[in-house]
Order: sequence, then structure tokens, then C-alpha cells
Amino acid sequence: MNDTQITLTGLVGGEVTLRELSGDRCVASFRVACTPSRFRDGEWVRGTPSWHTVKAWNRLARNVADSLHTGEPVIVHGRLVADVWDREGKPQTSFEVVASSVGHDLTQGTSVLTRPAREVADGPATGTDEPRAA
Repeated sequence: MNDTQITLTGLVGGEVTLRELSGDRCVASFRVACTPSRFRDGEWVRGTPSWHTVKAWNRLARNVADSLHTGEPVIVHGRLVADVWDREGKPQTSFEVVASSVGHDLTQGTSVLTRPAREVADGPATGTDEPRAA
């Protein structure tokens, strides 16, 4: 399968929403604002931010919900996924990133990793056990 991989660096744009699903599954959603900066005429100029929706599943979702807060700098890596639907006869498309890795952007500060207690029935350590389309 040829998935489109993407890496974002930006700021968390609001609190993380964690939803518990059936069978010990959960999904976390949050927004990331990416603002380009350019050095022009001897000074840094900020561009227009682009906003991206990020989803993380299961163990990664729980860790994201426990770790990220509004305004914190993050790096997100994952698959770019298109959601297509029909609204009043017109096709609509939105894109979201299904994260495989999320972390604080350490160019902006420091962070401390706290490992949760490991369960015997845990899935893969990468946290990439999100549902996939057939």
C-alpha cells in the first residue's frame, strides 16, 4: 500500500479530545497550527497559519491526551487521509493526519518522558494500531 506520509511541526491549537470506544479502543483528536516563518529584509516574518486535524489511536491516543496541552510545540508524523462525503449534491473533502508518532518539539524547550506501567495485553509499541480501511 502506498500511503502518503506527512510530518507537521506546529502548536497544539486546543485541548486534546479523547473518546473511549468499544473494546478498550480509543481515539484522540486535536488541531495543530503550522505557521511558516521567512527571513526577509533582516527580520523574521510570520506567514498565515495552516490548521490540521490529527487523530491518534489507542495507546498513542491515551499518551497524547495525558501529555499535550494548548499552545505546546509538537511534531506529528503519520498518514495523510482524505475524508470524502456529499453535501447537498456537492462532493466535500477534508484531510486529517492519522498519527503514528507525536512528541513535543524539543527545539522549543525540554520535556520529560514518563513511561506508563506496561500491560501484558498491550498492542505494538509504536501505537500504530489504528483501524485501516479494507
